[in-house]
Amino acid sequence: MTDALLPNGINDGGGDKNYFKKGCNPFAQTGRSKLQNTRASLNQQIIKQMRMRAGAENLLKATSNSKVKEMVLLELSYVNSNLQLLMSELEGLNSSVEVYQNNQDSANIPLIALGLKETKEVDFSTPFKDFILEHYSEDGKTFEDEIADFMDLRQACRTPSRSEAGVELLAKYYSHLPLIESRFFSPTRQTGIFFTWYDSFTGVPLCQQNLSLEKASILFNMAALYSQFGTRANRQTLTGLEEAVSSFQKAAGVLNNLKETFTHTPSYDMSPAMLSMLIRLMLAQAQECLFEKIALPGIRNQFYSLMKVAQEAAKVSEIYDQVHQCMIQTPVKDNVPFFWSTMSQIKTNHYRSMAHYFVASALLDHQLGPGDDEDKQEKTLSQVYDSLPEGCTALDILKNKDERQRIGKAHIRRAIFGHEEALRIYGLCKNTNNLEVLQEILKASHQRSVNKQSENENEEEFTDYLEAPKIISKTEHKAEMEFPAAAKVKVIDFFQRLGPQSVFSAKQRWTAPRTIRVRSDDRDLGFTLKGDSPVQVVSLDPLCAAAADGLKEGDYIVAVGDTECKWMSVSDMMRLLKDIDEEGIDIQVVSMMDNSTAMPTKSATFCGNLPKTYSMICLAYNEDDKNSKSRKVAKKSSFLSWGLKNKMKSASTLSLPTADKAGALPWNKPCPTFPSSSSYNNDSGLY
Repeated sequence: MTDALLPNGINDGGGDKNYFKKGCNPFAQTGRSKLQNTRASLNQQIIKQMRMRAGAENLLKATSNSKVKEMVLLELSYVNSNLQLLMSELEGLNSSVEVYQNNQDSANIPLIALGLKETKEVDFSTPFKDFILEHYSEDGKTFEDEIADFMDLRQACRTPSRSEAGVELLAKYYSHLPLIESRFFSPTRQTGIFFTWYDSFTGVPLCQQNLSLEKASILFNMAALYSQFGTRANRQTLTGLEEAVSSFQKAAGVLNNLKETFTHTPSYDMSPAMLSMLIRLMLAQAQECLFEKIALPGIRNQFYSLMKVAQEAAKVSEIYDQVHQCMIQTPVKDNVPFFWSTMSQIKTNHYRSMAHYFVASALLDHQLGPGDDEDKQEKTLSQVYDSLPEGCTALDILKNKDERQRIGKAHIRRAIFGHEEALRIYGLCKNTNNLEVLQEILKASHQRSVNKQSENENEEEFTDYLEAPKIISKTEHKAEMEFPAAAKVKVIDFFQRLGPQSVFSAKQRWTAPRTIRVRSDDRDLGFTLKGDSPVQVVSLDPLCAAAADGLKEGDYIVAVGDTECKWMSVSDMMRLLKDIDEEGIDIQVVSMMDNSTAMPTKSATFCGNLPKTYSMICLAYNEDDKNSKSRKVAKKSSFLSWGLKNKMKSASTLSLPTADKAGALPWNKPCPTFPSSSSYNNDSGLY
């Protein structure tokens, strides 16, 4: 899909002359578009069910009729069951990694991409026009083109193309948001504009009147696009692998920026714990692609090469193990798809087994010869192991053929066990069963290890149950977070006609424009000017005609005659005023007003269509107790903890029932719940 270039009429600093890029056709019949359309449909169904539940809860509290209560409780059980089914469908969408893979890539383990967050359309027209009229004392109808351009830009950001143009589109809109916030979002009044975004993991809608949620969600979608670049790259080529590494590193960089900038976003998919897990996941996939880059030309069947690759594989396994540990921690485990945690555990076992296979190959296939560097091999082997079996040294293993065979066989047994574990975990998740490529790779790796064991078996030998030493992970190319330069785009303010933002912003208040008649008395206007733009009146003679007409010290000149001069410098202004005749000329001025009135530092947040208050420190306080010296922290109730206690108390928030699987293994993620409504085979190439 490509971007369409449509006329804009405004020279956007990030675009090409008078054009800016549009988003993809939302009705395009591609796999990714169908997936996003399905996600949007599920989000609408989820919010419908949540509204039904909210109404039933209100009825449950209001009625005292026992029969009505029984009917309402029965209806609530149906609604909660529907919500759980819808969430399972949404989890299935987040597990549909095959849509994002390269069509030609049929020999690599699939990678995970983030889906785009969905949002509702926002109409800025009426609120912006009213604000321009009331705050800036200008006719809002004259800014219809600028408002339409900004709305078109936001609409395009809902369906960005999976290319650098799509990232640029999101970056442009993100860069415009601080300008829009400065122009129209006053700290002393609400605009009446609500920004609604859906949680990408649970589908729960979140609505706020400020732009923090909007900014954070755009950054999340920017990271999601980069993750999709990485999964789409052709990993059978060096160029494709480099593209994948760069994309995943950029995705991690954007997510890290999101985590550090917006620390209190009330959305589970953008919570600090969830973002930390996603950052680790992106870096793990980048490290996996770096390993594939090393193995792409083939791994030389030499002692040093095999040991090096073994440590690289161990590094990938170690990072994926860290990702898996993050995924099984509360509250991440309640929202992350089970497929994701399954894939992380499969890769942990797969790459650890590969590391043991390569070490086994180095020990079983190569012997210390007379021409080999004994000290170098000893140093290499000692750096691979964390600790050696008791009574063994690295030199003993290298020189003693039997000991070398013994340690090598221990590694190959460990490799076989790990591959079998990966295959077992593969069969536990229904979503992985659709990935035939993954199953083929796991089976091939397992068979390769079995063949290696068969080659070195001796029926006369007793079975040795020596445990293989742990392999130290090491890499020469570590994946690092990278903030993309494309995310920083310079743009021109859509509403620059309102004047310089240093003066004409939503946080400043001034009088309506006043008309002053200025006359020249022997080429003396009775005042002087200063400033760049807008020009300010200083050193006003209180006896001059302009002062008598109402001109004040510190006034800003916004127009001279019919000429707008908010952006004029002092020199330009003097050229307009130097040839004033005796009749004089009319100028328009405004006076700055006091900004002592301030709104409380909180914003209205709607989660699941239930209005709540979300402050910058995540505290709720009683509005009725305004004289209280201390604010009480509101006790949060579980969004989906629907049990006997809630039935008796008729709690205002009920939840989907979750099965308590006692003794479940770490990869057995419990049934996900919604977040609280009160607030994410040759010798030259072994690989």
